[in-house]
Amino acid sequence: MRIAKPIFTSHSEFRTPHSIPMFIDEAHIRVKAGDGGNGCVAFRREKYVPRGGPSGGDGGGGGDVWMEASQQHNTLIHFRFNPEHKAERGRHGEGSNRSGRRGQDVVLRVPVGTVVYDDKGGEKVHDFTQPGERLLVARGGRGGRGNAHFATSTHQAPREHELGFPGRERWLRLELKLLADVGLVGFPNVGKSTLISRISAARPKIADYPFTTLEPNLGVVTTPDERSYVVADIPGLIEGAHHGAGLGTQFLRHIVRTRLLAHLIDLSESSGREPVSDFHVIQSELAQFDAALAAKPMVIIASKLDVIEDPSRLEALRAFCAGRGLELYAVSAVTGAGVEALKLALADKLNSLRSRETSEEAS
Repeated sequence: MRIAKPIFTSHSEFRTPHSIPMFIDEAHIRVKAGDGGNGCVAFRREKYVPRGGPSGGDGGGGGDVWMEASQQHNTLIHFRFNPEHKAERGRHGEGSNRSGRRGQDVVLRVPVGTVVYDDKGGEKVHDFTQPGERLLVARGGRGGRGNAHFATSTHQAPREHELGFPGRERWLRLELKLLADVGLVGFPNVGKSTLISRISAARPKIADYPFTTLEPNLGVVTTPDERSYVVADIPGLIEGAHHGAGLGTQFLRHIVRTRLLAHLIDLSESSGREPVSDFHVIQSELAQFDAALAAKPMVIIASKLDVIEDPSRLEALRAFCAGRGLELYAVSAVTGAGVEALKLALADKLNSLRSRETSEEAS
């Protein structure tokens, strides 16, 4: 007996459970509010009431679809494999003027930092920035009226009734932008993951090959004087990323909200690149993605201080930063040299930026 083999049109159609990505920052979903219940046609059977009298109840309203920002979620993966969400329809009206029950609402919980777009028109619907924030994304249909509403002095036995109104249906695109104070950018293998593991409790994967980091990592940094801030480590960029080279710029949206960028530059000769040239390449990729991103306040972090053999590389970078008015901090995430000073400097810089934002809002 010959058994037909399954046919796959592309490799992307077949994945093992181990190949499913765990960090999902974009999803397309369909939401459908519940339809309203139909009004009822019924008549009472009472003495002295002409033809029994109309007693049809109204249909119940359909359930609504809500979205709520939750701190219990940090990815949109629960929407990737369940893209359709439908609220319950309202129950139909019944005799004796009994109205139908209203349909149950559906509440979709999304991570804080999720931006909701209308998938057809493209316009932004809402930006969730606070935990517990709620948004009505699809309203349920109104229930239809029963025949009791249509009785008049000349029309005492109406058989008219209303059907329930349909609930709203929408296609939405969800885009997650992580909320962080500091965004780490740079080439692959410049030490971003090692640094965030040194200054916070985050434990990203660390290895000596490019693109070890395949998804953003968040870490909370606490200074000795009990100040704290959130740092985001995104996958490394390479030249041509805005055209899709490497991992492209698919994760840059996660540092759009940051107040401060920290550009890590590899000082070691083994990288085969020049520190100043690295700065120009990454800055160009940021500008190609979003001009406002490239214009954000920035500090330069010269990494891998422990393996530098040619001090002139650091001095050239220091002179370049001085000419541009950029603050430079040389660190070794392996030995810890300069790390504590960097943590305090970033906290000071963030306090200054927050104060400036507050004064601008007040004016």
